[in-house]
Amino acid sequence: MDYLALNQAAWNERTKTHVGSKFYDVPGFLAGNSSLNEIELSALDVQGKSLLHLQCHFGLDTLSWARNGAEVTGIDLSPVAIKQAQQLAQQTEISAQFACCDVYSTADVLQRQFDLVYTSYGAICWLPDLDKWAGVIAKSLKSGGQFYMVEFHPVEAMLEGYSYFEQQHADVEQEGTYTENASDEKHTMVTWPHSLADVIMALLNAGLKLESFNEFDFSPYNCFENMVNGAEIGESAQRYYLLHNNKPIPLCFSILATKP
Repeated sequence: MDYLALNQAAWNERTKTHVGSKFYDVPGFLAGNSSLNEIELSALDVQGKSLLHLQCHFGLDTLSWARNGAEVTGIDLSPVAIKQAQQLAQQTEISAQFACCDVYSTADVLQRQFDLVYTSYGAICWLPDLDKWAGVIAKSLKSGGQFYMVEFHPVEAMLEGYSYFEQQHADVEQEGTYTENASDEKHTMVTWPHSLADVIMALLNAGLKLESFNEFDFSPYNCFENMVNGAEIGESAQRYYLLHNNKPIPLCFSILATKP
């Protein structure tokens, strides 16, 4: 099974849908809005730093980091997404570099190191080997550079019926997409479960030093079924919750690590 080809084809089609969605709000971005959320914005000061964004999709977050003062490079598996990212950079006159490659080829394709490596929200489930992923991160960081990730919590996927722990075979499914303008069309997509221990140990085994680990009981995105808007329970309207036995479950986690 060529998982890269299958996922690339699916994300090529997803990108075409996502660009026109309210979920991504490209018109708002072009008008000056940021696509970044409170979790990552409160964690990182990117001013004057070189930033590599892994699995950047069509570049909204990458370009938003550039607006915050970073010198940005984004990589993604989808050539359709990368082309769209380049077009957005031209439209907004934001200086940015984008390259189309799979994560594991990043260091070889770019052949440079960065102050920051960043990845976020729904990225690592597409990767079969986290040790190899962490090795790419370490190779892409300067000495003293930092890796930051914010990701959906594996407990949410577990409650949907997926494995929490690593398994021998990938999950291969026919899926639509998560934006409000999705059609009924489905594509074959290949994913893997990764526990929190898998993520943390991969980074430690790659020689990175763990600086912080946080868990959050909300998502900045309304992207799962039966989510409750924070405004309904006296919280921020920019936060979405999932309740299990009337209590919020963990929906996101973040990690900050440093290369010695």
